[in-house]
Amino acid sequence: QVHLVESGGGVVQPGDSLTLSCVVSGVTISNHAMGWHREAPGEDRVNVATINWDGSFKRYGGSAKGRFTISKVNAKNTAYLQMEDLKPEDTGVYYCTVDVDSRWVWGLGTQVTVSS
Repeated sequence: QVHLVESGGGVVQPGDSLTLSCVVSGVTISNHAMGWHREAPGEDRVNVATINWDGSFKRYGGSAKGRFTISKVNAKNTAYLQMEDLKPEDTGVYYCTVDVDSRWVWGLGTQVTVSS
């Protein structure tokens, strides 16, 4: 069974940086694409970043471009989302996902709050 555990969220001020981690068990991430999504209060969940199975292709959504970096360390079976110059609109629950046989498996999320 595949499990994802996100961590690294917290309360930060505008302009701060934060790195989220996603530890995966039950599947070897070196063979699978992964992604990060954000769900803001009262809004639909949106894709923030995606990385393909070998890390050669990365895609970022909306305001994440130029500020966020997705990566994965296969030896640790862990994915990361490095976030810089955080803005209040980045606030939300961040979910990690892994593509297993064309089905996205989700973690339970970690809360990020950007507030002055």
